[in-house]
Amino acid sequence: MSTATTAAAWRMAQFARLLTLQAIPHDVQMLARLHVADAIGVGLAASNVPSHREFMAKLLAQCPRGGKSTVLGAKDAVYADTAALLNGTSIHSLEYDDTHMRSIVHGSAVIVPPVLAVAQEQGLPLSEVLRLTVVGWELLVRVGQAAAGAFQRRGFQVTSVGGAVVAAILATAARGADVQTIARAAGIAGSQASGIFEFLSDGSNVKALHPGWAAHAGVWAASLAMSGMTGPASVLEGKHGIYAAYADDRSAGDRLSNELDSLEDVWTLREAAFKFHPCCHYIHPYLEAAGQLREQAAGMGLRIVGAHCLVAAGAGLVIAQPWERKQAPRDTNDAKYSLPYCVALALLNLPTNVGAMTTGPLNEQALNLAAHISAASWEESGFPERFGADVSVTLENGAILRASVPQVIGSAQRPATVEQIQEKFLNNAGSVMPPLQVRTLWDALLNDDALPSLIPA
Repeated sequence: MSTATTAAAWRMAQFARLLTLQAIPHDVQMLARLHVADAIGVGLAASNVPSHREFMAKLLAQCPRGGKSTVLGAKDAVYADTAALLNGTSIHSLEYDDTHMRSIVHGSAVIVPPVLAVAQEQGLPLSEVLRLTVVGWELLVRVGQAAAGAFQRRGFQVTSVGGAVVAAILATAARGADVQTIARAAGIAGSQASGIFEFLSDGSNVKALHPGWAAHAGVWAASLAMSGMTGPASVLEGKHGIYAAYADDRSAGDRLSNELDSLEDVWTLREAAFKFHPCCHYIHPYLEAAGQLREQAAGMGLRIVGAHCLVAAGAGLVIAQPWERKQAPRDTNDAKYSLPYCVALALLNLPTNVGAMTTGPLNEQALNLAAHISAASWEESGFPERFGADVSVTLENGAILRASVPQVIGSAQRPATVEQIQEKFLNNAGSVMPPLQVRTLWDALLNDDALPSLIPA
């Protein structure tokens, strides 16, 4: 049985309190800059989507005035808890935010919002944002890896469930608390953890809230702990802790302890993947494979009339089940998790950009083709360590073409270039900011120590 000072939350709190920026390898620091910039860009792009802009405006109208923290895409500062809530929701709402594959966590959506909000509240420099961003990734990935896939099989998103605990550690550390208080905040956040996958039943957009609510919970857990409330240090590995309740895995605590042993030796941020399509990350390699097949068919002068996808069981829970529903998504939000619809878009050379995946009616041509796409289980996919794809298409003359993608672009095995990440940022942030401000913001996030203004000119 763990004691207070050997419990995972205590060890995680120590790491958050004691890790110095100087101890973080230079390449990991640069990755932190890129992931922070990417998250900010995605959040800004979300603020320009009409339905999301209206949602944010209505929520902000109900929030108390004051504070020093920025809501991405808005001009008025708010309190840190509100900024964390709205920014986490915005960053995740497009399904355009980064992912660590084996742990199945959307890191930046739940890490950057509480860190950024409290840093602005406390007047901290960008260097502290970067330090805590690294801390967040190193902790959250390990929380997920200790029970890889188990949260999702049980119907919960580890980003939100484990994310609440990590967000609490980050927010409390950013406010300068000691190790005991940080660990208590983590314990408090365990009672605020949530995030179920039932949105898949009807295409509801509440999944966007998962990291936002976890970030919000983390800021409040920090306030509660610093006001004297206590929380269990065994919040993750205890008899009634996160792993038992949300992953049905009582041995995950031992695995987490082993994971934490590698802190400062293994930097998991190096494994995090950037996304280049605003849809579920599991779908991305299928888009690449479909693009290859589309070009082959075009070179033959033949039309594609059907397709077949092999899908890993873990990914299929989100993008392929039930198949009949996935073939006929109800709206653009539902479409983000529809493998056949997104593959149909790629086969037809239709866009899968922010506009196509957020506004307007679904494409009828793509829906018609999706009805002729089938799927089967893929036992040797390597999921979740690899997000791959295996796609076959049938041509109008009956010929069959096949393409496979072993690992998604943007992953550690096929890393994104700085130029690709910059282009994505310029496009996203440029939807709400003038070009000069966007480039100035990018340069500041990549090079400076002062936290730049995020308010659109």
